[in-house]
Amino acid sequence: MEKYIGKRPGRNRALNFFKENLGIMIALVVLCIFLTLFPGTSQSFPTLKNVFNVLRQISINLLLACGMTMVIILGGIDLSVGSTIALSGVLAAGCVSRYNMSIPLAMLIGVLIGLVIGLFNGMVISKTTIPPFIVTLATMNIARGLSGVYTGGSPVRVVSKQWQWIGAGYLWIFPVPVIIMLIIFIISILIMNRTKIGRYIYAVGGNALAAKFSGISVSRVKFLVYTYSGLMAGLAGVILASRMYSGQPTAGEGAEMDAIAAVVVGGTSMSGGSGKLGGTLIGALIIGILSNGLNLMNVNSFWQTVVKGVVILLAVFIDYIRNMKKNES
Repeated sequence: MEKYIGKRPGRNRALNFFKENLGIMIALVVLCIFLTLFPGTSQSFPTLKNVFNVLRQISINLLLACGMTMVIILGGIDLSVGSTIALSGVLAAGCVSRYNMSIPLAMLIGVLIGLVIGLFNGMVISKTTIPPFIVTLATMNIARGLSGVYTGGSPVRVVSKQWQWIGAGYLWIFPVPVIIMLIIFIISILIMNRTKIGRYIYAVGGNALAAKFSGISVSRVKFLVYTYSGLMAGLAGVILASRMYSGQPTAGEGAEMDAIAAVVVGGTSMSGGSGKLGGTLIGALIIGILSNGLNLMNVNSFWQTVVKGVVILLAVFIDYIRNMKKNES
């Protein structure tokens, strides 16, 4: 009897996860079946090489989405992550090619650039009443502009196998970015489900005033969440620069939209207070597989953007209907 009771909570959590994410899980399976059977993709989609290619592509998006999930559950938004990718990447590459720094140190500096941008966002948002949309819109433009100023609009190239390893290397048969993605994803889940700060994020997102009266430091929670989001963007920037063999001032353009799409498609409410990283993972897989399928079908990149926009709109509309039903009940 004791054994049974001990296993029950974990089983209930698993059942709840499947119930909450059944719709998007079905969508993911249907999408995979369609791309496996569709004549234009049936030869290239269901291959091990393409599976690893999809996972490598979504690794950047999922890193951003881990931070973005926390931000959106908090009731905020972070538009600066795409530009942070660019600035972190070009500065890390510049440290190697221009200043002859060691590659590990250069990559650490790139990650710290993201951390600094996150710290700035968190400080302004937590200490003022300026909306997160405005603050992160400003830092998005500042970071993108600084990337262009530093590079003069040209890529900063790094020709080194050691540099390429973190973004394009393998551990046995597994791509290194995928391993990093899984480690960060697990850490993020532990933060959200096993720590006080995770519970505080949900509390502040659900009702900031009630959270404040219950003794939670709302400003501290906001500061930590935006800092974490910046850190994830800095790490993503270094990995992307490594994969592209250079720091690109245009890197990460639209990356914030892909991250938001993964979070929203994964069931996190834009109004804050609810959402799960497990759903975000499924959302990132849907966005990544959809992009991969459209590429394999040689769909124009502009139409791909249209399709992603429609997917986001549908996800937000479903969230709107869900919230209406909750309010009615």
